[in-house]
Amino acid sequence: MSFRPPSDIAIVGGGVMGCVVALRLAGRGFRVTVVERGVPGAEASSAAAGILGPQWEAEGPGPLLDLGLVSRAMYPEFSRELQELTGMDIGYKRCGVIELALDPEGEEALADRQRWQSRQGLRAEFLGGAGVRALEPELGPAVRAGLYMPDEAAVNPRTLARALSQAAAAAGVRFVQGHYVRRVDIAAGRVQGLSLDGEAIVADAVVVAAGSWSSLVEGGQVPAPVVRPARGQALSVQMRPPLFRHVLAPYRRGYLVPRDDGMAVVGSTLEMVGYRKEVTVEGLSFILQTAESVLPGLGPLPITETWSNFRPFTADHLPVLGATEVEGLFLATGHHRYGILLTPVTGQLLAAQIAGDAPAVDPTPFSVSRFGPVETVRSA
Repeated sequence: MSFRPPSDIAIVGGGVMGCVVALRLAGRGFRVTVVERGVPGAEASSAAAGILGPQWEAEGPGPLLDLGLVSRAMYPEFSRELQELTGMDIGYKRCGVIELALDPEGEEALADRQRWQSRQGLRAEFLGGAGVRALEPELGPAVRAGLYMPDEAAVNPRTLARALSQAAAAAGVRFVQGHYVRRVDIAAGRVQGLSLDGEAIVADAVVVAAGSWSSLVEGGQVPAPVVRPARGQALSVQMRPPLFRHVLAPYRRGYLVPRDDGMAVVGSTLEMVGYRKEVTVEGLSFILQTAESVLPGLGPLPITETWSNFRPFTADHLPVLGATEVEGLFLATGHHRYGILLTPVTGQLLAAQIAGDAPAVDPTPFSVSRFGPVETVRSA
């Protein structure tokens, strides 16, 4: 079922997903309310590294790569649009990603990645030690080889989150902050709205975009095993002068992301520890050990911040997007490590599907139905 303006749409979650869907729906003339328990964009959205790396993230051809490439291609115009709407520069730059091999296993994996990406028509160049150091002279002796993907990019996710919430508010989106969504209200297989802690919101359609908390929304059609929290710890350092220019990604060991302001984001862990948000000695030690092996010059630099937050993890590493079997209930969650990358395409896909238009990408591979039927639909 599709909806026509000025239908009322309620969105659960005010991160980048909730805000971009809200912005796109408001642009189509819908009346949109976003419910956020804290500050918009303050959770996983602001804890991300901001890498726009579909070639780096994908293990091979498939729906994740296709979705990521479409979204990456949207970013130049998306960045310009947000700057025009808000005056904020989200820091988009096509800096390229260099995935680094620190051992023979990594070398073999990068060579294989280069082969399949070349068959897909993607730019990816396998470089030996001398070649990779020609691009990044400060790399340490532990680096044996690298795969250079020049079309990958990066943004500042915290600025992106602020710009999206500001743009959505300016477009007429109503934000209800400091409230928990207790339940998606459903009657006769159709959405009625949301029950909060103390009030109710009547809506023709609901979008659950609550990240790692999506499975906790009663009636939200996200079975508990489908989207789980995966803790990621990270830190930032101050570089003066900058030590590197590209995103550096040691094979299966994290990343280092340069910022234009001289900062660098270094991460990350992947820990299935439930909703425990601590920054740990073990986590930071893992991050720093890998980072220093890649860039020994990081050692004396000051750490300016440490943090952790939760990626919305799915077993097959694909997001959960689109309609459900409940009329008027849509999902935009489970983006795992790719949330910032997939922000523009998620907004386009959800808004198009709600309005009954053709989305930029076939949403079928990302449907929650791939996990099987939801046994119980809890309702008001």
